[in-house]
Amino acid sequence: MKAIIYTQYGSPDVLQLKEVEKPLPKDDEVLIKVYAALVNILDLGVMGGYTRLISGGLLKPKHNVLGSDISGRVEAVGRRVKQFQPGDEVFGAKFSAGGGFAEYVCAIEGKLALKPANISFEEAAAMPIAAITALQGLRDQGRIQAGQKVLVDGASGGVGTFALQIAKSFGAEVTAVCSARNVDTARRIGADHVIDYTREDFTKSGQRYDLIFAANAYHAIFDYRRALSQDGIYVWAGGKVSVQVMLLGPLLSLIGRKKIRYFLTKIKKKDLDVMKDLLEAGKVVPVIDRRYPLSEVAEALRYLGKGHAQGKVVITVAAPSL
Repeated sequence: MKAIIYTQYGSPDVLQLKEVEKPLPKDDEVLIKVYAALVNILDLGVMGGYTRLISGGLLKPKHNVLGSDISGRVEAVGRRVKQFQPGDEVFGAKFSAGGGFAEYVCAIEGKLALKPANISFEEAAAMPIAAITALQGLRDQGRIQAGQKVLVDGASGGVGTFALQIAKSFGAEVTAVCSARNVDTARRIGADHVIDYTREDFTKSGQRYDLIFAANAYHAIFDYRRALSQDGIYVWAGGKVSVQVMLLGPLLSLIGRKKIRYFLTKIKKKDLDVMKDLLEAGKVVPVIDRRYPLSEVAEALRYLGKGHAQGKVVITVAAPSL
């Protein structure tokens, strides 16, 4: 099968399209014919050697194929797999070994769900890690409730577009923070209010929010805290000032009733099923910026790395067979 591989850490220039051996599923795994995959910031970090615990090699990568978010059709199942069978259309994610930038990949049963019939494979691949990050951040960390004033900082990016829509599905009044060129997109996917951060600093406006979800944080933690209501919660999910949040967040949460939280996303089948229901109901629609063929993964990662993507960047691996 064809796959995009890398044998050393570095820029996207280290990626190569090669013929490699087709994987075999373990007892708890599903072999998937990949129709679409997603490029993530995570891939840039792994490829660059910044997260070597994920890539599994200190001096060179142990796992040679990137790609965590995938969608496709089940080709074969391991002997302990109970929930899927050959022919099922699925989507899901895998963190550690990657493998999505290939014609076939094996994934653990518990990190997959059936693909909604009303969306494409590309839309399904655009969803897993980003959408689950938004869901777990808003629901589990932010304790979102209907009627709350929720602000999504970085609302036009991969995680932010899902956070905006998921917050709306909970019945919140949502303010999106993005650049001028993304204002129309934010409104189109449901934002009640939109702030162009190039013209207005929401942390200085005097408005207070019950929940601030930072998909792409760039303000200091004290600025976010100032913009919270008395019992407000700030959830960091990406962007700058992460060390500040990790070090000062727990201490600031002990002072008064405002809470500062950060977390690591955990891909769970039950949460994939929640997103499947939202997608089927039309309450969430993946926003795709660009599509690239498998042979152009390097170019897709270069584009993503510039930080200007309006939604997700998808790799079309193969056309679905009828």
